[in-house]
Amino acid sequence: MATKSIKKKTSTVKKTIKKTVKPKKVKAVKKIVAKTKKSKITVKKKTIAKKLVIKKAEVKEKKLGKILNYYDKIKVIAIKLGDELAIGDTIRVKGGEDTNFKQKITSIEIDGVRVKKAKKNQGVGLKIKEKARAGYWVYKLIK
Repeated sequence: MATKSIKKKTSTVKKTIKKTVKPKKVKAVKKIVAKTKKSKITVKKKTIAKKLVIKKAEVKEKKLGKILNYYDKIKVIAIKLGDELAIGDTIRVKGGEDTNFKQKITSIEIDGVRVKKAKKNQGVGLKIKEKARAGYWVYKLIK
């Protein structure tokens, strides 16, 4: 069985995964009792269940900027970057009550031209998978 617990902080996210490992045989004690014609073998087993705790590296967030506009037909946001951004980077969009998602960047456009990287203070269009609104914050996730 695997259980997940997620603890959130303001700028970092910690994940702790707990797994229950199959019990291992620790000791096997044999007792042999001899009788005239038959012998009995009694085996006692002691088992211990161990919990394996794996801590993942903390993920830091860096503000990229506020969403200036959202185009819902093509699912694109317009943003002025506060840091460099490239295809393959992971971003998080936060805002409103229900909007908090992360995704990998698949498309970046500057003035209708696709690019692989964008520099700080450039106005870009980013393809996103969920709905967002102007004024929501965009963060770059740094491992």
